[in-house]
Amino acid sequence: MDRNDIILLNQFIVYKAPAQNAGKALIAGGGAAAWQNIADLTRAAGHAIAKSLEHVIMANADNKFIAYNNIPPDVPKIKTKSNSKGVLMMNPRVADEASWIVHTVPGFPKALREYVFPLAEIQKGHLFICLTIKESEIDAIAMTLRIATPLLYHNDIPKNEINSRPNLQKLAEGRSRFMPPLTVAQEIATAGPGGLKVAIYSKSEKSRYGKSFFLCI
Repeated sequence: MDRNDIILLNQFIVYKAPAQNAGKALIAGGGAAAWQNIADLTRAAGHAIAKSLEHVIMANADNKFIAYNNIPPDVPKIKTKSNSKGVLMMNPRVADEASWIVHTVPGFPKALREYVFPLAEIQKGHLFICLTIKESEIDAIAMTLRIATPLLYHNDIPKNEINSRPNLQKLAEGRSRFMPPLTVAQEIATAGPGGLKVAIYSKSEKSRYGKSFFLCI
């Protein structure tokens, strides 16, 4: 499998229906014409979610990341104004490799620990979006996240990588934007052949439309 094949496998949408362990996946590439059945998402291997998080649940020198969730793993009853959940990853070495996972699962994933899908969330429907991107797109993503004011519960991206990206630095330091504009739209492109265009829309809590964060692919 070459690098382009790996990139395509790491660009997907997964939907888990309520009261089901398994899900449906729409994976980029030649076979993306229909949704595919995927294995039990509560298992630690054998499906797209576990594969995309393999270097989030286990340390790897080629992958450093920021994880955010309004209900962080093992931190009950915390209050936050955000409902954003996701992981922003990059390779701090020479290779230009990065990815961004947006999802809806509270308390997930546990950073640098075992893969554990919260049992309480099996009864609910959940969505995962994974995009493989170039590192040049990270700061645009960080800007939209600043507007959404996510709660960061893990950050091991090296200082030199953070400090070279103004919005990522402000995000990591908790310096969210509260002054206008209260809504932000950014466009990024995925890595690999074709470069799928993705529009990101983010609204702050002070927006007249209320806080929200969504993607248009």
